[in-house]
Amino acid sequence: MAHERASASQTKPLRLFVAVDVPAPVRAAVGDAVEPVRERTPGARWVPAQNQHVTLKFLGATRPGLVGWVTQIVGEVAAGNERFETRVGPLGAFPSERRARVLWAALDDPDGHMVGMATSLEEALALEFAREKRAFTPHLTLARFEPPVDLADLLLSAEIGSEIFPVERLVLYRSRLRRPAPVYEALDAFPLGP
Repeated sequence: MAHERASASQTKPLRLFVAVDVPAPVRAAVGDAVEPVRERTPGARWVPAQNQHVTLKFLGATRPGLVGWVTQIVGEVAAGNERFETRVGPLGAFPSERRARVLWAALDDPDGHMVGMATSLEEALALEFAREKRAFTPHLTLARFEPPVDLADLLLSAEIGSEIFPVERLVLYRSRLRRPAPVYEALDAFPLGP
């Protein structure tokens, strides 16, 4: 019986995604900057600071047999991209500020490093994973709203501008759905550059 449970857990799909981490001091600064929004949106579901990252590619349910291939691909994409610097910039909302379902903080990407890595991952993983239909916007998801809320005035008054920080690696994460928030486990990390 225990053996059956163990083998079943080894064949169960894993929820995976590829991300760029954001340093804890930067996440703390973002938290301080959005405090006025938090105070005025009591029904929001806020993303815990430790779960804030920049998702480059969400893979979703992944067969365990594919994890080795995914790891190889992510490593190759990381090796083909150089290290760079970024900072957290202004707040935004999906699908719009007037009907916000998601509050996010943008990341500067003037040279297109993050967009390039996201595009490379899309192409390299397309054999097994559906392509994202929306254009990639480098961001940290901060909160979700149901029903949508009007954030236009609040976003104008919120000031975010973090310190510059280096991006030196990609991380392959496993997401375990829990309440009140998912738990993310780093399965592997891949340094950028050769």
